[in-house]
Amino acid sequence: MSPKKILYIDLDNTLVDFATGIAAISDDLRVEYDVHLDDVPGIFALMDPMPGALEAYARLAEHYDTYILSTAPWDNPSAWQHKVEWVHQHLGSVEDTPAYKRLILSHHKNLNRGDYLIDDRPNNGASEFEGEWVKFGAVEYPDWPAVTAYPDWPAVTAYLLPDPKGTK
Repeated sequence: MSPKKILYIDLDNTLVDFATGIAAISDDLRVEYDVHLDDVPGIFALMDPMPGALEAYARLAEHYDTYILSTAPWDNPSAWQHKVEWVHQHLGSVEDTPAYKRLILSHHKNLNRGDYLIDDRPNNGASEFEGEWVKFGAVEYPDWPAVTAYPDWPAVTAYLLPDPKGTK
């Protein structure tokens, strides 16, 4: 049996629906933090999963050596804690769960070695990742025209999971 390929999955706007956190804060906080909404204390504890994300993570973890690779805002220490708590709450916190001790927080995603990185943005080293950047979401980046965008989790899993005939 050959070793599983390594797959990293981003949190914000990939597994986690950032907009649900924004919707849950007060108007005063939206004004105060304006363009730095990820610095709102506690915002990461308020976010829901993206549609289909939890099921996709579980399915992908059956076929890949899967890790969550995310960046936490440097100026929001609560984000580091809340990202861990989000993983515990939604993907499990005990040894037999697929995300157990598989969260990596880094501002340099390109330093991780692996085969695939599912991420919605080229930032924090995602575009320099040595494996394949699987672009999640519908936003296109003109500087990376050769990167195929996968708009949602069904599209990602269709690309990365073996087909029923086992040819992938």
